[in-house]
Amino acid sequence: MEVQGKIKLIDETKTFGSNGFRKRELVVTTEEQYPQDIMIEFVQDKTELLNSFQVGQNVKVSINLRGREWTNPQGEVKYFNSIQGWRVEALDASVSSNMPPMPPEDAFEPANDLNEDDHDDLPF
Repeated sequence: MEVQGKIKLIDETKTFGSNGFRKRELVVTTEEQYPQDIMIEFVQDKTELLNSFQVGQNVKVSINLRGREWTNPQGEVKYFNSIQGWRVEALDASVSSNMPPMPPEDAFEPANDLNEDDHDDLPF
C-alpha cells in the first residue's frame, strides 16, 4: 500500500528498552478533499530512510498495516493497529534533484518562421 502527501513532521529517532529497539515517526498530510494527517512509523534500520527528507516535501510512502492483540492485567483483550513505512520516494523533481525548475511557457519566443516542408528531423 502507499500513502501520498506532504511531510508535516519528521520526529527524531527514539530508542526503547535494553535491546535498542529504534522507532521514528513521520506525519504526512494527504492532498484530497478532506486532508488527513497520517502518522507512519519507521522501525530499526528503516529509521535512516527519513534522513534525506524535510518538512514540506511531497512524498510517496510505501506502508504495511500491522495489528496485534494484547491482554491487559485485568484479562481484557485489546487490539492495536499501526502503519509501518518501509520506503519513501520524493515526488517533487525540483526538490529531489539539483536541476533548476523549468521556466514558464511564456518565457520562450514562438517559432514563427517554421516551414514544415523544410523541416526533416528523421536521422536517415
